[in-house]
Amino acid sequence: MIATELLREEYAGRGRSIQFHPNTTYENFIGGLAPATTGGEMGFRFTPSPGFLMEAAAQALSDPEHSYLLHIDEINRTDLAKILGEAIFLLEASVGSARKIDLPYDFGEPFHRTFFLPTNLHILGTMNSADRSIAIVDVAVRRRFAFVSLWPRRSIVEQLGCATMRQAFKELVSIFVEHATDDAFPLVPGHSYFLESDEARAKQSLRVNLAPLLEEYLAQGYVGGFAEPIRGYLQKLRSL
Repeated sequence: MIATELLREEYAGRGRSIQFHPNTTYENFIGGLAPATTGGEMGFRFTPSPGFLMEAAAQALSDPEHSYLLHIDEINRTDLAKILGEAIFLLEASVGSARKIDLPYDFGEPFHRTFFLPTNLHILGTMNSADRSIAIVDVAVRRRFAFVSLWPRRSIVEQLGCATMRQAFKELVSIFVEHATDDAFPLVPGHSYFLESDEARAKQSLRVNLAPLLEEYLAQGYVGGFAEPIRGYLQKLRSL
C-alpha cells in the first residue's frame, strides 16, 4: 500500500508496479528474444524484446527532469540473482563513471546493445519476511539494496479497527512480545488482519483469515516454542 501511494503521490504516477513469481525470467525483466508475427511462410520470427527493467529505464531516460519508480512486489519469490544476470553490476553504488553492460542483441532505441540505468530511475522492492517457504534474497543482491522493516502498527488498528479487532491485535502482539524468539518474532501477523470496523464482520474475519494462518504456524512448527499460548488464543477466536 505504501509503495502504491508513493508511486501515485510522490512520483505522480511516473513508473509502474510489477510482481515477481517463480516463472519470472531474465527475458521478462531485462530483455531477450520473443516471437513476433511476420508475413512470411514461417508465420513468426524471434526479435529482441525489452523487459520490465529496460522499459522502465527507457521511460526514465526520456524524461530526465523527473524521477521514475519501478516497484517490484514479491521481490523474493524468484531467483533474483538469476533474473538480474550481469545487470546486477548496474545496481552497485558507485561515485565514478556510469556503469554499463553489453547486451547480446540490439534492442533498438535508446540502448541498442549497451544497457545502463539512468540516475532518475528508482527501484523499490517489497516482500513479506514471514514467507518461510521462499528463499531469502541472495547476499550479493542484498548488499545492493537498502532494507527497511515495517512492523505492525497499533495506531492504525486503533484508528480503523473495531473494539474486537483492537483487543485481538493487542493480545496477539503481547503473546509474540512475551514468548517469541528473535527468529519467530517476524511472524507476528500484520495489522491488515485487524482493520475491519464492523463487529460482526470482524469476528468472522478473525475466524476465517487469522485463525488459519496461526494454525499453519502451529502445523509447520514455526511457533513451537510458544505453541500453548497460540492454541489458547485460537480457542478464543473460535468462540467469537
